[in-house]
Amino acid sequence: MRETTGAKSFRIVVLTLLSIFTIVPVYVMVTSAMKPLADVQGAFTWWPSSVTFAPFIDMWKTVRLADYFVNSLIVAGSATILSLIIAIFASYAISRYRFRGRTIFSTTVLSTQMFPGVLFLLPLFLIFVNINSTLGIQLVGTRLGLVITYLTFSLPFSIWMLAGYFDGIPHELDEAAKVDGCGPMGALLRVVLPAARPGLIAVAIYSFMTSWGEVLFASVMTTDANRTLAVGLQLYSTQTNVYWNQIMAASLVVSIPVVIGFLLLQRNFVAGLTAGAVK
Repeated sequence: MRETTGAKSFRIVVLTLLSIFTIVPVYVMVTSAMKPLADVQGAFTWWPSSVTFAPFIDMWKTVRLADYFVNSLIVAGSATILSLIIAIFASYAISRYRFRGRTIFSTTVLSTQMFPGVLFLLPLFLIFVNINSTLGIQLVGTRLGLVITYLTFSLPFSIWMLAGYFDGIPHELDEAAKVDGCGPMGALLRVVLPAARPGLIAVAIYSFMTSWGEVLFASVMTTDANRTLAVGLQLYSTQTNVYWNQIMAASLVVSIPVVIGFLLLQRNFVAGLTAGAVK
């Protein structure tokens, strides 16, 4: 079916507006990061009066950004790895086995996505406090507690998406692997996982992005020693001044790992989301 001239013009206009809506904030962030503080605090200009890279240097001194960067990498990386491992086994069981409570479990996992995350803040906090008082395991104000918190967000969607992706992989591959001498674990590791690579990458990217930029739970569940980047950026605002140019520079640096990773794995990410969503 050929596209009409009107439809083509409408598509071009919509795409142009969406591009402007996306590019302008990024442009403002980049140019503001290269402005002196006086320029950022004054009247808005589309280009700095004098280009400076001092904010990219000063941002490491004003705030302990390097420490927060390491904390975010540890927390987001740990949450991503654990989420991926647990989701693989849970979704494989849902996809390949018929057991009592399978439907209830799948529905419960998916239904957790219906509630806003803020509803879980107080219950999780109270659970962590009770665990500390009962078992002596400190979770509030630790990286471990934050990793567990992020698992509660990423796991349900990861399990649901991977289960849909595994359903699209023919069961005959499992049977062929078992004929060759593989058990259920061997079939999963040697046959199913290589075929599910796009889905695994999509789950990993989703889990990492969910943990990397989260603010609310990180502001409650962390202390100054293990604060993450999303919370650390707030420290550029003091009682006497707001270092807007350094905030923009830090935001740009913080965004680089996620943007690069997404661009490199974009094809697999889209393929994994599409396949999982269809099922």
